[in-house]
Amino acid sequence: MSPTLYSALLLLTAIPCSAQQPVEIFVAAGGSDANSGRSVQQPFATITRARDEARKLHGTAPVTVYLRGGLHLLRQPVVFGPEDSGSATTPVTYAAYRDEKPVISGGVPVTGWTKGEKGVWTTTIPDVKAGRWYFSQLFVDGKLRHRARTPNEGFLRVKGMPEGTPKTANYHKECRSFEFAAGDIKPEWRNLTDVEVIVYHFWTDSHLPIKSIDAAKNIVTFQSAASKVFTDDFTENGARYIVENVYEALDAPGEWYLDRTTGVLSYIPMAGEDMTKAQVIAPVASSLITLNGEPEKRRFVQYLNFRGLTFEYTNFKLPAGDSNGAQGSASVPAAIQATGMRNSTFEHCTFRNLGTWAIDLKAGSRNNQFLKNDLSYLAAGGIRVNGGTEREHPLRASGGNLIADNRLHHWGEVFPSAVGVLLMNTDSNTVEHNDIHDGWYTGISIGWRWGYERSVSRDNRIEYNHIYTIGQGLLSDMGGIYTLGVSPGTVIRYNHIHDVDSNQYGGWGIYHDEGSTHILTEKNLVYNTKYCPFNIHYAKEVTVRNNIFAFGRIDQVTLGTVEPHVSVYFQNNIVYWNQGVLMSKDKPDETYRFWVGPRPKYVDKKITADTDWNVFYNPTQKPEDVLIGKTSFVDWQKRGKDPHSKYADPMFVDASKRDFRLRPESPALAMGFEEFDVSSAGARK
Repeated sequence: MSPTLYSALLLLTAIPCSAQQPVEIFVAAGGSDANSGRSVQQPFATITRARDEARKLHGTAPVTVYLRGGLHLLRQPVVFGPEDSGSATTPVTYAAYRDEKPVISGGVPVTGWTKGEKGVWTTTIPDVKAGRWYFSQLFVDGKLRHRARTPNEGFLRVKGMPEGTPKTANYHKECRSFEFAAGDIKPEWRNLTDVEVIVYHFWTDSHLPIKSIDAAKNIVTFQSAASKVFTDDFTENGARYIVENVYEALDAPGEWYLDRTTGVLSYIPMAGEDMTKAQVIAPVASSLITLNGEPEKRRFVQYLNFRGLTFEYTNFKLPAGDSNGAQGSASVPAAIQATGMRNSTFEHCTFRNLGTWAIDLKAGSRNNQFLKNDLSYLAAGGIRVNGGTEREHPLRASGGNLIADNRLHHWGEVFPSAVGVLLMNTDSNTVEHNDIHDGWYTGISIGWRWGYERSVSRDNRIEYNHIYTIGQGLLSDMGGIYTLGVSPGTVIRYNHIHDVDSNQYGGWGIYHDEGSTHILTEKNLVYNTKYCPFNIHYAKEVTVRNNIFAFGRIDQVTLGTVEPHVSVYFQNNIVYWNQGVLMSKDKPDETYRFWVGPRPKYVDKKITADTDWNVFYNPTQKPEDVLIGKTSFVDWQKRGKDPHSKYADPMFVDASKRDFRLRPESPALAMGFEEFDVSSAGARK
């Protein structure tokens, strides 16, 4: 062989894999796993078979698995491991074919309906009768229908609690029983241990299957304990509750009941529903996609992309002993579960009608992107990111993920305490330009340490999100954006937050809860909240500057617990309101003393809140009538507080129409306030 030819052959063999022709694999509902899968005419029938074919090409060429339109039914999740990874130059992508709309579904049709008495339609499901299947969600023509409940509207009230149960103090005490009003719960109900009481108290929805009823004393006892006492938050009133899965309460259109013992499913159609034509779906798959990396062994699932796919219907029921006591419904699993996933994407996907969370990014998951997805009508939350703590192997740390331009709405349909986007033990994530609305609890939550203990949460950026219609009066102690614990480098800015409501206390816009530390909150527009647009429970050295906080119904800003350090630097903000008080507590006026040196020596007093260069204004009040706790704003300044701040009209273009642009002559501008624009907050077109 000539040297020239030999050199040419060496050059050819050195061509990287990315130079090879991309490989296409096809999947269609009408295909066959005996086909080649390499053409539109010869598609595989299942995603699992396509995965196995793509696995053979591991790292040798870019691979795209095209899913044709229609239903791709799953009874078990499709599992991906490190062997299914691509690389930076040879990614593996699962995508919709052209403009078709493939649906990956964990639900199955329910057919065989027969009309009975009183407008009730029934069908028998053999797998339920045989004990192989049970479900607690049902969908008719794509809409969630609710289990038979009492009352049909509103709530029942806990009448009393067992002796020794605390009222408001020690509210975290587990409770397993309560007294009900006569007739509210009945021992003769069919399949009593399948009946579920759902209690709404504090920031929790407790799901409690009945164990027994003492008919003489009207005491109901549950199979598991609730994590909190049965009061209506920090009051002595009984908590609100409903009772679900009651056959005898099957009396309203849209209600259904599944009898576990007979397998009979009963349903009362909504007006206009034709049960001979309606599509009725019950979920069977516990999840849809599982990515199983092994981060501690450095075996990751990488460069695996999902684009243009729809994921719907997952089946979940709380396990025995779990009443959903974890904050934010954090123990509920997800349709997409990923451990050790890196450099991967979910883009232009739809997640809907799920009995779980949509996405759960677990330990060792870094540098992934979730872009331009639509997540809606979810039993729990939208996207959860969690990872190893400071005590765990460093490779279990999660972070560096991008969550952008998603539309997340109508979540918490079954577990209303779920969070829209939950960042637990994780760092360096960016959550930006998302539309987040119509949830029952917090929109975005950051951090998972209560108090000032060491935390891995840091350097998270929460920017340009549009968060609204949050809380809706169901639960308490929540906000548009909620933070916990030490989180240096975390920034919250350019967010547009409004219309936040709670049951009792809470319903805040931006809420720095227990131990929030070294967080920058700037250039956010927050208004129309039940309680204050900005609230601190207790915090350390958070900087809050150049925000507009407006139209809190009860108060505008609050600092709760006073501690021996500066809690907040509150400067260059505009606070505007026309009802309620400026601040319901006088805590920022309190001071503390501390000592230094090897021997205790008291030094100068320090204030717990450093506030200055702000503009405060209520067009209906004079400054001497404005209250900060029991102190008027005039006396507040006489005591050295807000020495350069002004009580003056900030001169918005039209505050009544929520146009918060400033006129050129605004006193806030003269004091250095920097105008900012949140018109681009939310998902970009």
